[in-house]
Amino acid sequence: MTTVIANTTIVTGDAGRTVLHDAGIAISEDRIVSVGPTDEIRQAHPDAEVVDGLRKAVFPGLINCHTHLLATGDRGILEDFGFPTRLTFPVSARSLLSEEERRTLALLGALESIRSGATCLLEISSNVASYAADLSATGLRLALAENINDVDEAQIRDGVYRFDEARADVGLQRCADLVESWHGRHQGRVNCFLAPHAPETCSPDLLRRSRDLAEGYGVGYTIHLSQSRQEIEAVMRVRGVSPTHYLFANDFLGPDLLVAHCRYVSAGEIALLGQCGVKVANNAAIAARRGAAAPVRELLDAGCVIGMGSDNMAEDMVEVMRAGLFLERVRRNDEVYPQPEDVLEWATTGGAKALGMADITGSLEVGKKADLFVVDLLRPHLVPSLRVVSAFVHNGQPGDITSVMVDGQWVMRDGKVLTIDEDDVVRRAEAVGHAVWRRLLERYPNVPFPISIPPGIA
Repeated sequence: MTTVIANTTIVTGDAGRTVLHDAGIAISEDRIVSVGPTDEIRQAHPDAEVVDGLRKAVFPGLINCHTHLLATGDRGILEDFGFPTRLTFPVSARSLLSEEERRTLALLGALESIRSGATCLLEISSNVASYAADLSATGLRLALAENINDVDEAQIRDGVYRFDEARADVGLQRCADLVESWHGRHQGRVNCFLAPHAPETCSPDLLRRSRDLAEGYGVGYTIHLSQSRQEIEAVMRVRGVSPTHYLFANDFLGPDLLVAHCRYVSAGEIALLGQCGVKVANNAAIAARRGAAAPVRELLDAGCVIGMGSDNMAEDMVEVMRAGLFLERVRRNDEVYPQPEDVLEWATTGGAKALGMADITGSLEVGKKADLFVVDLLRPHLVPSLRVVSAFVHNGQPGDITSVMVDGQWVMRDGKVLTIDEDDVVRRAEAVGHAVWRRLLERYPNVPFPISIPPGIA
């Protein structure tokens, strides 16, 4: 069955940043088969199901290059106490979640992702396999990554960095199990990455073995890099070099590596990342919340590919794009760079390149997968629609998105998410968030906590 979205504005996201008006896009099975003037598209596909796109715009699906869905349960708390958090609990609330609670929060994050126009995300977590089936059922395009390290976490809180080969063995086996079970599933809609956690929590042995395992499976690999000043201080103290140079010295940098954050990298580190062809996830919204900013223009000029990610507590990729534009303009004291089209490119084709998917997604071109979202342009904050990309990046809201398609299948249509029981997930997630934070407070009643947790909703 062929579907044609007709009489619409199409933001193709192609190399020329072409925007087509009074246009149509035809989708057959999971692929885009034609894009062009509405009359031509309808004549070429007379038996297609026609979706009227009048006064709407069709965008390439947004690609979230770095997220932790379970952090949705920390909303309203961890945004406001620094990173690493100034809260002094010995464990995180997240570590106290049951398997069912983890599945609920993962679905909450997927729900927000879909509603904000994301069609693909890289989810990084410990034991991600426990909710991989739930995520895959949402219809999203996924890259799943098992988060591993080999540091003694009990001692790291005291500033002691000791590494355990047995812990590395267990973590790498979890990674291998995930790849064996999930890479390439659902006709390639679900894939895998390897995810050693961060320079300060991974030994040279774990870094090398992680890259070797990724190369052996033919998958990408990712790591947090320069996400906090504490990370930099720890690596300098233990290794004697910056985090980027530590990775380079252990043969970890390369074109299949996606690093997240890069908030405090030096000019020399930027040059090294570019020289090695490293991809960077610019997580602008969480960076702004933490009073930091990645040097995006410099990373691009050095040769890095830039994607975008939401990271923790929120999955709203519309907010991520706008934060990326504002933060970079403020950082550079620049009134005109980046342009909205630049930011959209980072969140679409840049993300596709970062995840090794540029041949199948990231733009609305013939032969690519039909990953897209539809925006209602007749909103008070979007009219007049003289420059659609600018209007949406500057002023758009997830509520403007009416429909989302992934792999040629509607996952949201006319405002209704089709693959998740939204009311049920939202109710359960509200209960989970209250329960897990109360659980943490009850376990550690003597730890100072400057927040009064309200009663939950029955």
